[in-house]
Amino acid sequence: MRAVELDGYSTSPLSAATISGALVHTSGQVGREPGSSGVAPEFATQMRVALANLDAVLAAAGSARERVLKTVVFLKRREDFPEMNRIYAEHFREPWPARSTIVCELAQDALLFEIEAVAELVPAPAEA
Repeated sequence: MRAVELDGYSTSPLSAATISGALVHTSGQVGREPGSSGVAPEFATQMRVALANLDAVLAAAGSARERVLKTVVFLKRREDFPEMNRIYAEHFREPWPARSTIVCELAQDALLFEIEAVAELVPAPAEA
């Protein structure tokens, strides 16, 4: 196993992602700009920031959004589900990753959204 670390993505004792074999497993990404301590109050803003953070973690690990196989989405409020689906469909494309969506409390009161993913590594270019 190999850990992927990114400065400013978390103050918790965790890696931004881990790589095992050809798979990347990301930690949950929230709507906090890296290095910031606060989040926007709007659900859509938090979700878009979290998805941008997820893209950055995947890139640092050697993967990309197009390689995502599975996501787990955590929502604080059930009523955000339709908006989450709309924004999710703008970010991901068919074939859709497998997904689980859970409505639950999140680690901080201000957080409304969190997403984690499992993705394939981008294949290395073939040697000429």
